[in-house]
Amino acid sequence: MAEQLRLMTVHAHPDDESSKGAATMARYVAEGVDVLVATCTGGERGSVLNPQMDRPEVLADIANIRKREMDEARAILGVRQAWLGFVDSGLPEGDPLPPLPEGCFGLVDPEEGAKPLIKLIREFRPHVMTTYDENGGYPHPDHIMCHNISVVAFDAAGDPDKYPELGEPWQPSKLYYNSGWTRARMLALHEGMLAAGLESPYTEWLQNEERTDRGDKITTRIECGEYFEIRDNALRAHATQVDPDGFWFHVPMEMQQKVWPTEDFELARSLVDSPTPESDLFAGIRESVDTH
Repeated sequence: MAEQLRLMTVHAHPDDESSKGAATMARYVAEGVDVLVATCTGGERGSVLNPQMDRPEVLADIANIRKREMDEARAILGVRQAWLGFVDSGLPEGDPLPPLPEGCFGLVDPEEGAKPLIKLIREFRPHVMTTYDENGGYPHPDHIMCHNISVVAFDAAGDPDKYPELGEPWQPSKLYYNSGWTRARMLALHEGMLAAGLESPYTEWLQNEERTDRGDKITTRIECGEYFEIRDNALRAHATQVDPDGFWFHVPMEMQQKVWPTEDFELARSLVDSPTPESDLFAGIRESVDTH
């Protein structure tokens, strides 16, 4: 019996799957890979970031609306999707930061919080997992906890002595961190816009950006420019979170595909021989999986 390659991507909120690695997922779906998005929270405490949707009735029903948006994005990407059932922490603001809300995802014990993800891993049996780095990609408490439970789950899912009540052990072969807006990518798009005589949306960001850049940690670049349109359509499906006239869509599609046609990842753990740099998340795995 031929075996299908399987990819699981773990995200903090609905909409994160469409802004981080979505074109990669669409490419693998087109190639016949079974892709499952695990969404940690419902995004219940998210703000409405699209002025066209900023209405009282939307805010009053944000949890249900975000579920419907996720359904639409999932269909556009052609993936499967599962909710892990945690409650959004919100993004605390202020100095000092206020405490996180009681019962939210950002306060769970990672060993306990990993349980629904371990159960899902043992059911779906992914060969590859992706999640965020230890800083969450950016320091949102839900993104950091998403990293924490993903690492616990990756290490525990294949151990028959851990969480035996959660199903038959399964060990994924590789764990990646999404690598989003590196300075190199931003600078390439910025310079492309200026060279074309267009106004760059990144000018201020490049001047003020203070986040630690992890561009030197990238191990894997997935060619997926032809799927950028699918990515953008999935992102627009999250209408409460994304302004269709906003920042995300200022760079013409043709320029994105020419200047930076890849989505990039850091290989964090590998149990197979997969020399870097890579151009395939399944490098080192395809050889051992009979897909024919």
